[in-house]
Amino acid sequence: MVDLQWLGVVRHGQSTGNVLAEQAEASGLEEIAIPERDADVPLSELGREQAQAVGRWLAGLSVHERPQVAVVSPYLRTRQTAELALAGMDVPAVLDERLRDRELGVLDLLTARGVEARLPVEAARRRRLGKFYYRPPGGESWADVLLRLRSLLGDVRTAHPGGRVVLFGHEAIVMLVRYLVEGLDEATLMRLARDSTLGNCSISSWRSDGERLRPERFNAVEHLDRDGTPETRRENADG
Repeated sequence: MVDLQWLGVVRHGQSTGNVLAEQAEASGLEEIAIPERDADVPLSELGREQAQAVGRWLAGLSVHERPQVAVVSPYLRTRQTAELALAGMDVPAVLDERLRDRELGVLDLLTARGVEARLPVEAARRRRLGKFYYRPPGGESWADVLLRLRSLLGDVRTAHPGGRVVLFGHEAIVMLVRYLVEGLDEATLMRLARDSTLGNCSISSWRSDGERLRPERFNAVEHLDRDGTPETRRENADG
């Protein structure tokens, strides 16, 4: 990562799926009634406001601090977040499927209660293996997502040496970029996952000290507070 001057990751704004998942969990339901496929879930109205607040934060950076390029997950909620955040700025955006959300396979659309009730064997296997290595049938483990992120970040370093790059992605993406950039181990990453609920449109970033990228901010939402935009911290339904 030393080849980059600055790297940032923005989690997408609140989505309609986040809202429906929270309602399903709060109601004790087994299934989340999201009508779209995961790739087509849009931002909620609040999510759009959050993305615009990110845009005002970016616009307030000096020309020497502002990102030079954005790499965006192709999922609708992340594309909408990037479009709103980068509106009016001369920051080219590139879609890359390697930034997509973690694929949940047979767990897709199930609440925590639903997994335990409908797939007890998988629930037990997930507890035994842990979040890092557990791969649901038809889905991905966090270790699987890391493989595509390593490839993506390698290409970003090659394409933008000494550059400033912002990624627009998902909850797991933010956590796993931190794992890679800071050289964390599984135990440290799992502690972070337990202790941190990532805010929608939160910003995490790292800046080069000439030798390596050093942490600058993690899960920051102060730009939302300053803008008067409500925070939301709904986890994705990935167990």
